Amino acid sequence: MDVTADHLAPVYSQWPLDVVGASGVHLHTRDGRRILDLYGGHAVAALGYSHPRWLAALEAQAKSLLFQSNAVPLEVRSRAAMRLSHFAGLGLNTVFFVNTGAEANENALKLALRITGRRKVVAIEGSFHGRTAAAGAVTWGAAKKWYGFPQAPFDVEFIPRGDLGAITRAVGPDTAAVIVEPVQGVAGAVDLGASFLGALRARTAETCAFLICDEVQCGMGRTGFPFAANMHGIAPDMITTAKALGAGFPCSAVLMADHVAAHLKTDDLGTTFGGGPMACALIEAVVDIIESEGLLANVRARAQQLRETCIVGPVESVQGAGLLAGLRTRRPAKDVQRELLERDILTGTSGDPNVVRVLAPYVLEERHVAQLRDALASLPT
Repeated sequence: MDVTADHLAPVYSQWPLDVVGASGVHLHTRDGRRILDLYGGHAVAALGYSHPRWLAALEAQAKSLLFQSNAVPLEVRSRAAMRLSHFAGLGLNTVFFVNTGAEANENALKLALRITGRRKVVAIEGSFHGRTAAAGAVTWGAAKKWYGFPQAPFDVEFIPRGDLGAITRAVGPDTAAVIVEPVQGVAGAVDLGASFLGALRARTAETCAFLICDEVQCGMGRTGFPFAANMHGIAPDMITTAKALGAGFPCSAVLMADHVAAHLKTDDLGTTFGGGPMACALIEAVVDIIESEGLLANVRARAQQLRETCIVGPVESVQGAGLLAGLRTRRPAKDVQRELLERDILTGTSGDPNVVRVLAPYVLEERHVAQLRDALASLPT
């Protein structure tokens, strides 16, 4: 088929799936297959598909007020901000709503650079923060692969994962911020660990730089905690979140500490669609569902089951945290992913050629992990 026949930009590789619907944790294809979705649309479908309370919130808000700008104060927007801040429980009391993870990172970086008056940002090797100008500048490997801008908007230094000495050398009085994924997603579900993250927190505090935790993929319950920052016991200056935040509805947010928010004044930040009533109603619903249905505990239980039972067949170890899991394989991950899809299980690959990524919905059940285990056990080692 001509890749331009459907008028779409030919920039995405395509899986051999013709999806026409979905329910629970399954995708339904035109030819009648029922695919166990352990990838969730790049970690977005945190509640699976057609969750009745999510659908009810969508319908109710659409009927009540579909859209209004941020120039109009809305109760639903205030409720969503309060609920999200309380859910995080990290003293990040101010929320700025935007639309995508990259946009959240752009705004967090902008705040750090403007408030400090400095021009350097430190990032971590293996990171992925988005494809916009600032977010792409702190994404590992972007400059060689796809960045496209003639220059980065600030100075960037990357440091190796786990290198405590590099933190001291790189983060100094010229550093505006360190941006870090506590559990790296695209890199292959790499948990950076409490020691490394704690050292980043200590050094940024010492040098009056901001610590930005990019929890676009690892946040909103995916580790079995509200955020990975909670799991590792650190309190960043800002957290960015998206993907699971709306569980399928496009939205994102920057959560910031009081000492960051104290610098804000009218017109410092802005967005047209961010903080719209539809997004806010669904953010509120997602937090409520996660809390009231005990989904954090379920994420931890299913993650433990996965780690205890799925080191079979071609899998030699499991890494990551919660349901941001990486199955390290003896054979190329792309081959294992293809073979799992042939057995009606959808997983993802990663930047590591030997890691299959699992980004399953939080409503995953014991039998679904058992299905993955059985499928892996049937594959060549």
